Amino acid sequence: QVQLLESGGGLVQTGGSLRLSCVASGDTTCISHMAWYRQAPGKEREMVAAISSGGSTFYGDSVKGRFTISRDKIENKLYLQMLSLKPEDTAVYYCNADSLGVSSSICEYDYWGSGTQVTVSS
Repeated sequence: QVQLLESGGGLVQTGGSLRLSCVASGDTTCISHMAWYRQAPGKEREMVAAISSGGSTFYGDSVKGRFTISRDKIENKLYLQMLSLKPEDTAVYYCNADSLGVSSSICEYDYWGSGTQVTVSS
């Protein structure tokens, strides 16, 4: 199995910055894409940013130009650099990985971390 553990959340003021980290352990050969999702109270979970095995990135419209996703495949780590934070960014942020394209019967479709809280005060 794959385990994902997030860290780096916290409380910041509007305009501040945070860097989230996610470390993957277990059978990391199952991992293809990785992504960050977030969920605010009363709202559905949304994708914030994603990165492919080859390094292609995708960002949600609300964070384009402010957030940067990166990946260290050797260390099995995922990062999210968040700049110019807004109160609307307040949410629990989750690390995600999938096994798309991995030819192994032991790999599940996707994996989730338990989340890390980001709070942005006005």
